[in-house]
Amino acid sequence: MTLYDVPKLKYTSSNNFFLLCGPCAIEGEDMALRIAEKVVKITDSLQIPYIFKGSFKKANRSRIDSFTGIGDEKALKILKKVSDTFNIPTVTDIHEISDAELAAQYVDVLQIPAFLVRQTDLVVAAAKTGKVVNLKKGQFMSPESMKHAVQKVKDAGNDKAWITDRGTMFGYQDMIVDFRGIPTMRQYAPTILDVTHSLQQPNQSSGVTGGRPEMIETIARAGVVNLVDGLFIETHFNPENAKSDGANMLHLDYLEKLLTNLVTIRKTVNTI
Repeated sequence: MTLYDVPKLKYTSSNNFFLLCGPCAIEGEDMALRIAEKVVKITDSLQIPYIFKGSFKKANRSRIDSFTGIGDEKALKILKKVSDTFNIPTVTDIHEISDAELAAQYVDVLQIPAFLVRQTDLVVAAAKTGKVVNLKKGQFMSPESMKHAVQKVKDAGNDKAWITDRGTMFGYQDMIVDFRGIPTMRQYAPTILDVTHSLQQPNQSSGVTGGRPEMIETIARAGVVNLVDGLFIETHFNPENAKSDGANMLHLDYLEKLLTNLVTIRKTVNTI
């Protein structure tokens, strides 16, 4: 597994999982810096390669009155300030072809949302920036089908692709992580487990998504045991008042204990 020399990424030789972690959406500068500072302190202590995650805008909303962002360039500049302040790489998701070139000026990894991973023009636009492209597996796709998404990135002249599994939807309001898919997808690219989104419970009736955050450690432990390359965890110091996905986020106060336990598990697995 390679991390493709992502700028500012530390501890890549630690034989640990890497971490994409931060708020669902950038709500403001102070909150982003506050979250990043805490996560950097924890990951430095545990020698976990860390990439700060934050969406500069939210395009996939259930209702027209849902929070979508504070302004594209304003949020992207905050992501750049996080990167410069703490000397860490950043990742954000893009939704339109024009987003790729814009976001690539500010962040190190471009993420393709699960609902859009079959959009060839979007994937190609991200690949042509030369950035690492994190492809989230569609909730409706098999692990095997992700090889085609990875191939699109390569065919566009970029060999820097990751896959992120965020669960598979077998019903209307729940998702399941099929851990059999991890070794399959790792054949195609480094594979990340999106712990918190896989615990979403989309609520079409009210338009507000629910979740089961009490299961975060269960899912994360299983991913680490099954040799996932990276973990994706959304966190916030006040999830109940977060402007997006608060119902399935991990409270920032619980992150250190969780990661400490996961690092211990990975070290044990590495000795087997």
